Order: sequence, then C-alpha cells, then structure tokens
Amino acid sequence: MRLPACIPMLLVLLASSPAFSQPLAPPPADVMELAGPRFGATVLSNGVIDKLRLEKGIELRPMITQFGWQFEKQFYSPRQGPAALSEWVVLLGGLEQGVALPSISWLAGLRTNTGAEFAIGPNVTPAGVALAIAAGTTFRWGVMNVPVNFAVVPSKAGVRVSVLSGFSLRR
Repeated sequence: MRLPACIPMLLVLLASSPAFSQPLAPPPADVMELAGPRFGATVLSNGVIDKLRLEKGIELRPMITQFGWQFEKQFYSPRQGPAALSEWVVLLGGLEQGVALPSISWLAGLRTNTGAEFAIGPNVTPAGVALAIAAGTTFRWGVMNVPVNFAVVPSKAGVRVSVLSGFSLRR
C-alpha cells in the first residue's frame, strides 16, 4: 500500500516542534504618554532670517529661544527592543526679541532601551514647510524623563538647528 505524498510532508511538519512553539501573534504593545514642556534655542541661517524679513516683515537675530509643549506617545513591548514614538512638538520662538514665531512638528521615530532616540517628520513655521530630523537621548530619574534633543530642519530658505530639553513624567 502506497501513502499519498502529502502524508510524509505532514509528518515532518508535525514533528518539527519549533514551528508550533511560536506564538501566532506578538503580544500587544504598551502605550506610554510622555507629554511635557520643552525649551531651548534655535540658530537660524541667513537665508531663513532674510526670508522672514522680506516676506513677513519680521526682524530677527540669528539665535532665538524656544518654549512649548511636546505631546508624545511611546509604543513599546515590556520584553525588549526599541520603542516606537509619535510626537507633536508645538513651539513659540523669538519671544526674547518681541516676536512669537509658531512652529509645529509631527515626528515619528524610535527610542532604544538606553534612551537614545531618532525621529523624522514634517515641520511648519512662518518660514515655510520643511522636514525635521531629530536625534537625542532621554535621561530617566525615577518617574521623570529628561530629554535632550538636537534637530536639523533644512528648507529652501536655509537651515535651522535647534537644541531642546524639558521633562515628562511616566504615568
């Protein structure tokens, strides 16, 4: 009596226990809200300063302060690996010069278990629309997180370079 060809293949598959020890779906990710204040400074290239002066009538020195709020969600697995980030950063710049320059960025990125992070996304300001590229690290002290981030925003008008910090509480 001859067995159909699929039966030996089925026996090999059943005998391979690693195939059946794998979970069908990964565990759900945990979500952490990490919103908090942000402050820092931005250096503006001459092209950005000229564009704001000529098109908006705004006179600025090359460095402006930044104050605002970051709305952040971190998606992670309690086991290991990097966490995914989605963050909105809303800032007002130039207040020390009597100007309120709004800026909004939506960034998507990754954070490692050690706190190193990288994100990229669109940025909108009176100087125009651009792509923000950010990197930094988050220091953890108990329930408090203290991020230190460096961002570069190249655009048609020129480049903006920012350093921001702040804090958030893990809930």
